[in-house]
Amino acid sequence: MDDRGGSFVAVRRISQGLERGNTCHSTSAEVVAGSTAWLGRGLSCVCAQSRESDARPSFDLTPSQEECLQRLQNRIDIAYDSSIPEHQEALRALWNAAFPEEELRGLISEQWKEMGWQGKDPSTDFRGGGFISLENLLFFATNFPKSFKDLLWKLEGDRSVWEYPFAVAGVNITFMLIQMLDLEAVSFNSTVKPRTMVGAVFLKFLSENESAFDLLYCITFKLMDHQWLAMRASYMDFNVCILQLEGSFLDIRQ
Repeated sequence: MDDRGGSFVAVRRISQGLERGNTCHSTSAEVVAGSTAWLGRGLSCVCAQSRESDARPSFDLTPSQEECLQRLQNRIDIAYDSSIPEHQEALRALWNAAFPEEELRGLISEQWKEMGWQGKDPSTDFRGGGFISLENLLFFATNFPKSFKDLLWKLEGDRSVWEYPFAVAGVNITFMLIQMLDLEAVSFNSTVKPRTMVGAVFLKFLSENESAFDLLYCITFKLMDHQWLAMRASYMDFNVCILQLEGSFLDIRQ
């Protein structure tokens, strides 16, 4: 988060020297002004290099990368459970980050529709993304509060009268990234390895910063909104917008 309120004007860059570092923990973040698509460009660059080489890329993981991937997979495997106090508190924290001046009347409340949940009980929308989708939203709200609220309140660009539902969009983005990076398909044994070049490159980012998935989520959310504005989309175009965004990532994978 930068000193101007957590805007994507300045984005945390995963530390340099991907080949050097193998720790899950982040070093001091370098703030880089400019495009929010730095990670996408990095993935695209490496994939382009791989196409220029006849050599089969190695997807073997170091023990540290395997550990980082296991930790992320463990997060992905956790379903949202409204009976678990930690999950309840995370949901309250998300509300407080989004609406600090409005008291939440209950975890089941019509108020949640203000954030873009489909009904009065957000737990029903977490089925597609699990608890990590709530963690992603909370990470975004905590680390980039200005950009989070710009997207929540649709403050940038020429907006439609009928906008996309913010919270539901967030859950969809979590699910899309899990699928795109093949994270759900990974099994952990002595031959653990990613199935795509993008997955391999992502693990290098993950080994440098354990928040790499959360950071990629924030960037992807911002890119989805850019896609939405470029399409001049309205509510009924939401699924089309998500599919086009996913298609742009698939182009990078190929």
